[in-house]
Amino acid sequence: MSSNIRIEKTCEVCGNKYIAKKTITRSCSLTCARLLYKRTKRDEKIEAAIRKEAVVKPFNPAISQKEFLTIDEACQLINASRWTIYRLIDKGQLKAGKVGRNTRIPRTAINELFKLTEV
Repeated sequence: MSSNIRIEKTCEVCGNKYIAKKTITRSCSLTCARLLYKRTKRDEKIEAAIRKEAVVKPFNPAISQKEFLTIDEACQLINASRWTIYRLIDKGQLKAGKVGRNTRIPRTAINELFKLTEV
């Protein structure tokens, strides 16, 4: 079924005037359509990256007052990943204890870690 609609539009990419047969057409040619598609996808990736950056967890000041920290709290405190914390524990550079399934790190152990690396 063909459309009898003829709408004069301006291409979003090159700015040329063209006659569109559909109301949703945004570009004048296949070349411009490809460029528009790439531009749209690039903008979506940039927006996704910006949204991901905005989701960063805010620092909780109550962590600084705790005597024993969980792995996640230690990550936030020293701005490192979970695997870095586990690696430090395995190497013996960071002392930690297990309480059931949970790993707890004394606040003094984190302070000692930074005293060793200050050299």
